[in-house]
Amino acid sequence: MVRFKFCVVYFTLYAAATQVLGGVVLLPGFQLPALGNIWPMRNVTLWIAEHIVGLTPPLRYTGNSGDTAFHWVQTAWLLLAAIVVTAIWSALDDTDRPALRKWFRVFVRFALAAQMFYYGMAKVIPTQFPPPNLITLIEPVGSASLSDLLWTFIGASTPYQMVTGLAEMLAGVLLLTPQTTMLGALIGIVDMLQVFLLNMTYDFGLKQISLHLLLMFAFLLAPDARRLLNVLVLNRRAEPSSERPLFATPRANRIALVAQIAFGVYLIAMFTSLSTRYFYAAGGPGAPRSPLYGIWNVEQMSVDDEVRPAVVNDYDRRWRRVIFDAPDVVVFQRTDDSLAHYGAELTTDGRTLALSKRNSRTWSAHFTVERASANRMILAGEMDHYRILLQLQLVELDTFRLLRSAFRWVRPPDPFAG
Repeated sequence: MVRFKFCVVYFTLYAAATQVLGGVVLLPGFQLPALGNIWPMRNVTLWIAEHIVGLTPPLRYTGNSGDTAFHWVQTAWLLLAAIVVTAIWSALDDTDRPALRKWFRVFVRFALAAQMFYYGMAKVIPTQFPPPNLITLIEPVGSASLSDLLWTFIGASTPYQMVTGLAEMLAGVLLLTPQTTMLGALIGIVDMLQVFLLNMTYDFGLKQISLHLLLMFAFLLAPDARRLLNVLVLNRRAEPSSERPLFATPRANRIALVAQIAFGVYLIAMFTSLSTRYFYAAGGPGAPRSPLYGIWNVEQMSVDDEVRPAVVNDYDRRWRRVIFDAPDVVVFQRTDDSLAHYGAELTTDGRTLALSKRNSRTWSAHFTVERASANRMILAGEMDHYRILLQLQLVELDTFRLLRSAFRWVRPPDPFAG
């Protein structure tokens, strides 16, 4: 009973502090924020971090990572608070409450189902791991971090990403009804084990959330642990599930079943809509591309009317490539493979390109654009008080081995094999 009370307190606190509760409380145009990032939970975390742990403010608590120092401190005090509350609760009330067991299990089921729909739909509609963009194609592998490499290798295979998403969606669907919860939890715990291992071994910043989802799946499976052991290990007959229905009458339970399925369908629809918006948003696979889209090699470059190799220019003009991917960004790759990003604005007629810097309101550069042919372009203009003329050659994307690799039942011999 004490372990159950601890799970009630800790999982509730953790769900409220993170995205888990917000995944269930999801309305059109509104999503409950992670309460750990706002008052009063945020202030508690910041106070403990500064006055007890000794961390120097400010602490970052927003962004894609859930493994910052802020989140570790938050998880620590949530754990401590859960222990204290459980001890007080157990001292004041030692009675078993079957109704609480049933309804908290429903909460955990739908909290997990919502997360499976969130992450699963982001893979079925491939937005979590977009295909490698043009910058990724020209960066050396050794320049990528472990997490960048993870994003690249999954994004490079859309079928693999979609299959893993379908597995997560399947787990979520099975969690919608009490009769299929055990199977959904088994599939979900395998899904999350893979995600947790990837987060740990590729150093991605979702280690905490994936670990907690694993623990919540284990909580759902705990009442059936003996039955699973009998069937999967001991080769014994398993008794029927001891899970009690939510209500006393069959009619009420049928209504509850329909309500649970309907709510699950609603969550699927909401997360489908969310992933669809992400697909077409900036950075998504369906986002608009630059009219000059492509990787362009610098065939010839002149600075102040003097043609010379890029390596003899000052550092900011040692260009070997110009990359147009998103319509509002242009990237210059230097001879040392470093990248310089600029804001870009191309006129509607495609003949004038204006550049800007994010950290400067006054800096600007302007180029005229001349497309001699589909795969040749000339940029001429002024930048940093230099007259610049660039003759560019479009790189055929099928020259990248990553993009021309495809599934084959029979592989040809490796040309590099000895």
